[in-house]
Amino acid sequence: MSRRLGVLISGRGSNLQSIIDAIRLGELLASIAVVISNRPEAAGLLRAQEAGLDTLCLRQKDYESRDAYDAALAGALRAKGVDLVCLAGFMRLVGKPLLEAFHNRMLNIHPSLLPAFPGLDAQRQALDHGVKVAGATVHLVSDVLDGGPIVAQAAVPVLVDDTVETLSARILVEEHRLYPRAIATVLDGGWRIEGRRFVLEQASAGAAG
Repeated sequence: MSRRLGVLISGRGSNLQSIIDAIRLGELLASIAVVISNRPEAAGLLRAQEAGLDTLCLRQKDYESRDAYDAALAGALRAKGVDLVCLAGFMRLVGKPLLEAFHNRMLNIHPSLLPAFPGLDAQRQALDHGVKVAGATVHLVSDVLDGGPIVAQAAVPVLVDDTVETLSARILVEEHRLYPRAIATVLDGGWRIEGRRFVLEQASAGAAG
């Protein structure tokens, strides 16, 4: 796999920034071909523009159906020669046209140790359930919400006095560390999917970290 990334965002783009930083530091040998948002007000678009990246805003309401919107996303990513799509706080479900265009070439990061607490408000779900360990997960995107094969995870202890805000902040630190490394693992190849499992080949197992 070559190394052109397309990053999809909806908000402030903090995980986008972690990817930008990793590329600048030489920790992730890739380039960002385009940053696309579904929200014109997303602060991450300005963040991307300030980093000299190509940006695009595609709003779902401008398309007649969800499939038409996802087909437009796929077309925009293909036009930029994107090899791997990275969801970075992209707040909508990905549909069939985009999944088919980038089968096993789309990653998402989620603030829980999946399969626990998929969907919205994962940190609040963790606190409400009284878990002792939370964390972050990078997974391949499938047609199941937060249900694709798990590429990498990082654990974060839950403290007695944690709030949603304090737990979220510590998980975000781990997300910023984890996501670029997981992207590099996928780009490096040497992996396969067995059922629901993301399996590294023997030769590249040491690079998983």
